Amino acid sequence: MPTLYDSTGYRVVLEWLALEGRHPFAFQEEAWEEIVKGNSGLVNAPTGCGKTFSVFLGAVIQFINSHPNDFRQKKDNGLLLLWITPLRALAKDIGRAMEEVVAALGMQWKIGIRNGDTDTAERSRQKKQMPEVLIITPESLHLLMAQKGYTQLFNKLTLVAVDEWHELLGSKRGVQVELAVSRIAGLCAYRNDDPRIAAFLPDDEPRLTEMGDERPPLQLWGISATIGNLEQAKEVLLAPLKKAGVIVRAQIRKNIEVESVIPDEIEKYPWAGHLGIKLADKVLPIIAQSRTTLIFINTRGMSELWYQKLLTIAPELAGAIALHHGSIERELRVWVEEALHSGTLKAVVCTASLDLGVDFRPVETVIQVGSPKGVARFLQRAGRSGHQPDAVSKIYFLPTHSLELMEAAALKEGIAENFIESRDPMTLCFDVLIQYLCTLAAGEGFRPARIFPEIKNTYCFSDITDAEWEEILYFITAGGNALRQYDEFKKVDIIDGIFTITSRRIAMRHRLHIGTIVSDAMLKVKFMSGGYIGVIEEYFISRLDPGTVFTLAGRNLELVMIKDMTVIVRKSNASKSIVPSWNGGRMPLSANLGRKLREKLNEAGERQLVKGKRRQTVDVEISALKPLFDLQSELSRVPRANELLIEQIETRDGFHLFVYPFEGRLVHEAMAAILAWRISKIVPITFSFAMNDYGFELLSDQPIPLDDSNVYELFSPDNLLADIQRSVNSTEMAKRKFRDIAVIGGLIFQGMPGEQKKARHLQSSASLLFSVFLEYEPNNLLLQQAYREVLAQQMEEVRLRNMLERVQASTIVITYPERLTPFCFPVKVDSMRENLSSEKLEDRVRRMQQQLEK
Repeated sequence: MPTLYDSTGYRVVLEWLALEGRHPFAFQEEAWEEIVKGNSGLVNAPTGCGKTFSVFLGAVIQFINSHPNDFRQKKDNGLLLLWITPLRALAKDIGRAMEEVVAALGMQWKIGIRNGDTDTAERSRQKKQMPEVLIITPESLHLLMAQKGYTQLFNKLTLVAVDEWHELLGSKRGVQVELAVSRIAGLCAYRNDDPRIAAFLPDDEPRLTEMGDERPPLQLWGISATIGNLEQAKEVLLAPLKKAGVIVRAQIRKNIEVESVIPDEIEKYPWAGHLGIKLADKVLPIIAQSRTTLIFINTRGMSELWYQKLLTIAPELAGAIALHHGSIERELRVWVEEALHSGTLKAVVCTASLDLGVDFRPVETVIQVGSPKGVARFLQRAGRSGHQPDAVSKIYFLPTHSLELMEAAALKEGIAENFIESRDPMTLCFDVLIQYLCTLAAGEGFRPARIFPEIKNTYCFSDITDAEWEEILYFITAGGNALRQYDEFKKVDIIDGIFTITSRRIAMRHRLHIGTIVSDAMLKVKFMSGGYIGVIEEYFISRLDPGTVFTLAGRNLELVMIKDMTVIVRKSNASKSIVPSWNGGRMPLSANLGRKLREKLNEAGERQLVKGKRRQTVDVEISALKPLFDLQSELSRVPRANELLIEQIETRDGFHLFVYPFEGRLVHEAMAAILAWRISKIVPITFSFAMNDYGFELLSDQPIPLDDSNVYELFSPDNLLADIQRSVNSTEMAKRKFRDIAVIGGLIFQGMPGEQKKARHLQSSASLLFSVFLEYEPNNLLLQQAYREVLAQQMEEVRLRNMLERVQASTIVITYPERLTPFCFPVKVDSMRENLSSEKLEDRVRRMQQQLEK
């Protein structure tokens, strides 16, 4: 076998790059060499450094090497490269880049795209003649496998690439990818002269290598930005191939410049969310000095506000600024992406919808509004600017309250130390497995003896037991013990040992709902005169009366009526409107960023101790926050990295206990419930809770019995699981989680397109099933999965335990301030949000600030 460097393919690609004035990076050549050798692995490189070409051009070189004399003439070769991508928005851009390469090399390859936006005619063309490259989402890949004859599509496949693997890992979409890869690997590992029986060959069927077949074994490559557990990410991806594989790392240090936008006046009593929009004036000079700027906002609702605000204070931006988020109609989003490509837009206000890999070359500058909650996400967004390896990525951090400036300092240090978050893979997701088996049954059917080893080869299901497997099969064929009396849960029939769905109605309903992203029902928003604007969540719009004005896609819209799952609106010139809130907008602080934040607080606290001395280098953010830290130190204490600060304060509202672990909202929510329960064992007492990413509050109408004598015991990790189950309504939380599991597992039908069931109907159906399982089948796998997911995801049990173990090794400092402190003030404001509208809340908070500063 020729090496990369003396191969025809390498020479052809190198000549083309030279004509373009480019030269491959060392990591790209390393990836090409591994692909030419027939290896699998994971490419790790910063955003904007050519990760896509590291794998795609490897496949091109491999093809040219196999057909050195006629690679330009060969066409209709069948599917050679399957490119799995997490976002539809990425597909078009990746496809465009690939087509440019293929055209420049004079090859006859076709690049196809298959996702929810692909029209029926294009899908039919693909079925008749598959393109050489197919760019596909995980959901569409499973939909492909739900078709008759799908095994034939992978006859010529030599390479599967999973783009942005770090985004898929740790999610159920990642599990979907694992299962799809396991099936493709299973097909490619066995001779498939007759594709119709490929899935049903006996166990002693000889492998390709034993038969001397020239067809190369399947190669699998992941493409990932940096994550903390890169080795594990590779292990999870390559598990179905049973190969160790290689990691190809780009030794490119991306030059990232972070600059904080410092408010003119530091509020000593900050509160979350209100400050960002007030700093909009400081954004205008940044936009003016850059060709194109991306302004990242954490939530869709706030992105609408920012877009309106920027247009109000700078009307000259009209036509040069756009809005981009997931609820805007697809055509508008595509227009924004195209305008970014051509450089016609000056600025785009966006959410995570523009987070990933789309190559917007003209973007010079990125502004992050509010905390990104993690180092990896901040790096990802920073990489959107200066989207070339040697360019400086410039990102501005704009705080939404003054304390967030500490996170900017923490982020800088996290980036400098490459302190990147890990993404933990999911295990034993039985709901996804049930959906997958029904997908295979809706297609060509499957034999359990053939499919079970493939499933066990995945990382997610490597520990599945024979008993669990039998229970899953019994569940899809008979409904399990609890539901076996009901025909609607008997989906799969067994014919001659093959598990298959014979009912066209069940197969159609299953294909309609393949996927693992479960959200509240989305309603389309349409003008009375015609034309779609976007989508809105049912729970938000159901609270509005006709005539109410709300904002979507940067426009003020008056609600006329809701008809057939469509929101009918007309344009409005009203000066005030309601900004939609979407569920799932609040991400918790990552463990890595929390740790860096505690270290920065340590530095701030040491400065308070030695006021006469200054460190050699002091973060500009810590210097700016000096008035706030001075007041915090005067009233209470600035905690060190090895301290847990607890503040006990008495006000007119009652007795407050504020605790500051800096571990993120979810951990604090769980800890507040556990602490309240443990205190209630000492004395009968009731509490109300509030929390943010920095700490939490317990409020009672009587003194709280926590002091030096019992505080370590109250924060003990002993009996944690039992205390979690006693302190929170874990059954109610599991019931909510079960809704998503039941939808993914196909227990609940969401309705036909345009006739989706309302969220409350789905929840009531899920609650009924949950109660049935609880009473008649308490060991049901989906029921147990719901409890597991509540612990792992909503309670973050592992992180909670780690936090308590850290506290045990720390010094717990209890202070008794005479009034609210700068640290507790934002937590207190969060506790008031539930009962007050945003305008009333702002007035109340302003009065509180004035009283505290007297």
